[in-house]
Amino acid sequence: MNVELTYQARIAEYLHIDTEQVSLYWKGRVALYTVLKAMGVGSGDEVVLPAFTCVVVPNAILYLGAIPIYVDINPTVLCCSAEQIEQALTPKTKVILIQNMLGLSFEVEEIVSMAKAKGIYTIEDCTHGFGGKHQGVFNGLRCDASFFSSQWNKPFSTGIGGMLLINNRDLLQSVNLLKSHLIKPSAKDQFILFILIWARTYLLKGFTYWTFIRMYRWLSKKGVVVGSSSASELEGIHMPKDYFKGMSTVQCRAGIKALSTLDHVISQRKISGVSVHDWLANQSKTTVPAEHLAHHAFLKYPILVKDRALFLQHAEKEKIPLGDWFISPLHPVLDSLEPWGLEVSNFPNAVYVSKHIVNLPLDIPVHRLINFLELYKNEII
Repeated sequence: MNVELTYQARIAEYLHIDTEQVSLYWKGRVALYTVLKAMGVGSGDEVVLPAFTCVVVPNAILYLGAIPIYVDINPTVLCCSAEQIEQALTPKTKVILIQNMLGLSFEVEEIVSMAKAKGIYTIEDCTHGFGGKHQGVFNGLRCDASFFSSQWNKPFSTGIGGMLLINNRDLLQSVNLLKSHLIKPSAKDQFILFILIWARTYLLKGFTYWTFIRMYRWLSKKGVVVGSSSASELEGIHMPKDYFKGMSTVQCRAGIKALSTLDHVISQRKISGVSVHDWLANQSKTTVPAEHLAHHAFLKYPILVKDRALFLQHAEKEKIPLGDWFISPLHPVLDSLEPWGLEVSNFPNAVYVSKHIVNLPLDIPVHRLINFLELYKNEII
């Protein structure tokens, strides 16, 4: 069995599904594009999604000539409710995208049930949630399909990378046909990615984190290294020429290794996440609702702060690798969102959260996080 098939099989084994349901891609957004195309999404079709996501998600819709229809989020769980989504449906709605934000799922069953009754496809965006569960079921197994990311900082990492899970087997033939047209990663792609994975594993420590991240973002924006997003993806709505790319052996090998420790990683993050949650609750700060904690994948723990730029400065001073997802309703675009069809005045919750959110890493000693929060608690909302 080659390394790609081995990786597919390991993913399937972890999620208790069949190997044929899993396919692998250069990035998670390519998996989304693939399944949208397999579902027949095209010109004039509408795809409902949260107005608080990464810009690459509506890009995948727009690349097919379809129309993204945005829905505001519940500001405490950072996801859309079934009621909000239902109000956005029209006769042109072909797909509903259910987002799993920072590892947290919300009202998935209700949304899927509503969609099935109306003959609408559902896709779960689980780019933050591999290994987590919702009401005892692994994230991504309730919808017609789901896609995952294994990029930097995800529950497990392959440097960059994505996976597609097909639960509606009627879609498998179309997906497999599309996979045959994937671009193969070049030797240069694989070499650069190998070096980046090595550097992140062995060089990215507390005292180098901020310097490394700034350098990586600058180099990836310039196209010098393999980045999470190319400049063209962040500046417009036209598909880059090398977008539809498959996964490399470098990524597969990294994924096989990372999967072997995933349960331990999630277990440790849950312990840290609950500790952070309890501290926030005791301080009367904004928290994720307690009833949603039991099966949270805990990629990050979101908090709201009064002044994000200042809080990030504090984090750098204290050597806390704080995340700044999502600085915009369509992260990370700070200019006009008009090209993506999002009018910010219609989505007050998404705008408010995107101005105030930072996310805590849960893969460092929790006492460091609590000490950091104690120092700057007056700046937390």
